[in-house]
Amino acid sequence: MSIHSWARAVLKVDLQNAKDQGFDPVPALRALLAEVVQMNKALRDPEELAHELQFLADNLDDERDYAFMRP
Repeated sequence: MSIHSWARAVLKVDLQNAKDQGFDPVPALRALLAEVVQMNKALRDPEELAHELQFLADNLDDERDYAFMRP
């Protein structure tokens, strides 16, 4: 199991637990994201973390066409 597969499985269980407690998935995911960022801030350089978050934000569109991907 890769680290990403593990994280996906953990998140799936956590979202089910949130649903079982009456929480909607969007606010639950927002709360989880906020906590992940806070924990990362304690372990990583803020600039590095900001760069990674910006990269993820810039690449949210799965349909985006990148020049380097064109034939």
